[in-house]
Amino acid sequence: MTIRMDSVLIVVEDIEAAKAFFTELGMEVEGETQVEGAWADSTVGLKDVRADITMMRTPDGHSRVELSRFHTPPAVRAEPESAPANALGIRRIMFAVDDVDDVVARLRGHGGELVGEIAQYEDMYRLCFLRGPEGIIIGLAERLR
Repeated sequence: MTIRMDSVLIVVEDIEAAKAFFTELGMEVEGETQVEGAWADSTVGLKDVRADITMMRTPDGHSRVELSRFHTPPAVRAEPESAPANALGIRRIMFAVDDVDDVVARLRGHGGELVGEIAQYEDMYRLCFLRGPEGIIIGLAERLR
C-alpha cells in the first residue's frame, strides 16, 4: 500500500492575509476556486456550504496547504486563537528552510510572531515555532549539517 500526504486544510477568516503569509514563506498559489452545492455539503458534513479555497504549494511541488474561508455556514472557533503548544489537536506544520533568521524576519512583516525563541538542537538544527494570522502556528527547521 502506498500513502503520501496530499494537503493540510486551514480554515481562516482572512484568506488574503493567510495567502500573503504563506507566499512570504515561499509557497506558491496553485489555484483558487469557490465550492458549493450538494457534493461539497456531503463531503464536509455541513449544509449549504459555500467556501473560497486557495491551494498553496511548496516550490518542490511535494506539499500543499489548503486555505478555506467559509461564507456559509460561518466558521466557528473551536479553541482560543492563542492555544498553547500542548493543546490537543494539530498544533503546527513544520517547514524546512535554508535560513531561519531570514524567514522569521520576512514573516514578521505579515504578522508572524515567535511562540518561544529560535533554539538550536545539538549541532544539527535551528528550530522555532511562529504564530501567523489567525493563530496559525508553523515550525521552521534549518538543517545545520
